[in-house]
Amino acid sequence: MTGDTNISRVYFIGIGGIGMSALARYFLERGAVVEGYDRALSPNIEQLIEEGASVHFEADTNLLDKEAQLVVYTPAIPGNHAELIWYRENGYAVKKRSEVLEEITKGGYNICIAGTHGKTTMSTMTAHILRHSGYGCNAFLGGMSINYGTNYWKSENNVNVVEADEYDRSFLKLNPNIAVISAMEADHLEVYGSLENMKGAFGEFTERISDDGVLIHKFGLDIKSSFAGKRIRYSLQNDSADVYAENIVMKNGGYHFDVVSSSWRIDGFRLNMIGMVNVENMVASVCIAHELKIDEEKIKEAVSAFIGIKRRFEYIINPDEAGNKVVYIDDYAHHPAELKAMLTGVRSLFNNRWMTVIFQPHLYTRTRDYYEEFAESLAIANTVVLLPVYPAREEPIDDVSSELISDAMEKGRAVVKTKEELLKWLKTDYKNSLPHALDGDVLVTAGAGDISELVQPIREIILNN
Repeated sequence: MTGDTNISRVYFIGIGGIGMSALARYFLERGAVVEGYDRALSPNIEQLIEEGASVHFEADTNLLDKEAQLVVYTPAIPGNHAELIWYRENGYAVKKRSEVLEEITKGGYNICIAGTHGKTTMSTMTAHILRHSGYGCNAFLGGMSINYGTNYWKSENNVNVVEADEYDRSFLKLNPNIAVISAMEADHLEVYGSLENMKGAFGEFTERISDDGVLIHKFGLDIKSSFAGKRIRYSLQNDSADVYAENIVMKNGGYHFDVVSSSWRIDGFRLNMIGMVNVENMVASVCIAHELKIDEEKIKEAVSAFIGIKRRFEYIINPDEAGNKVVYIDDYAHHPAELKAMLTGVRSLFNNRWMTVIFQPHLYTRTRDYYEEFAESLAIANTVVLLPVYPAREEPIDDVSSELISDAMEKGRAVVKTKEELLKWLKTDYKNSLPHALDGDVLVTAGAGDISELVQPIREIILNN
């Protein structure tokens, strides 16, 4: 990694964001003074404070670090944010997160993993394999690795595993040696305007790969690009792909499988993570490790040791707790396609249980553009509770609310509740109706907003019931 060795004070606007916090940890590890602002306290911010960061929760220019040598902001921060305006008007070095990441990774060997969904899981899997095998890497992740309790780590080996975010075209700041694309579903249309424009940006991303680099992408993706180097197409089980899984067997809460290509194969994998989509993600990560010539036995050992990512099909109450009455799973899914894939995985694992889903839509624009698709995905569940839309960076849009989704569903299938109403409902109506099915319930919380703050209160309510 390069970065600026002279920077000793950094200020982050939106420090609690998962991508921002990885950069904050990078500078903390280098001994810099790290301060920042965010809207509210979260577990991630609590951990940053324990690691040495100073954070406040009011957009107040009197609380700023006036000696900061670098100010980093996330595109999720609106342009009229008081702190951002003050720093700009007073001549400070102000950079987007993607610009700082570009500087840090200059001169390194970069593995950049992109996709409208799947990139966090695959980035964490890949970084874990490189770390566990002893190959080594610097990791900048969009999720918290359960294995290591962090979304950033460093290595003496100047190889960077980076989650390449398509929002705000941020991934076009990166210079991959290996680039991965997991999906190109329509998303962030407020940025791109159309699916075709978004796909065009993914094409531009691949054209940033080094001449001797590799493009690894999911089989079937239509990527229009002038990149003329090595391409590898991966799949779950489609033997028309260049790399795929074979002999998949579910056993003891995990998957056994082999990874096969036309020129090599590695037999005997064990993945201790539920969801067939995660087998597919691991196929791509194994492919990356093979390209790096990591020993096959070390790759297999690393895969079997992988636990998972916070809020990615994460068991909050596993089947062995609460007398098997309720299994509770939390997931970050916030796009209709990934929500459908996640709920399909839950249904396949717990087919005999009643499925209750609590979903918080993320962004007014995404709700407006995909409310029918969300309704279709949520129809996999038996009971659906919708929280109000989490606005993140957006202002409200007239006639756009969670009711758009509930109204598009079968009558009586979904209800909209505030957080307070939800917790009361869990203590009363939900409790009194258990078990819905003879084998009990599976409860799922999903969304990319502040629904994560409800996970522990919901767990306590269920276990106390």
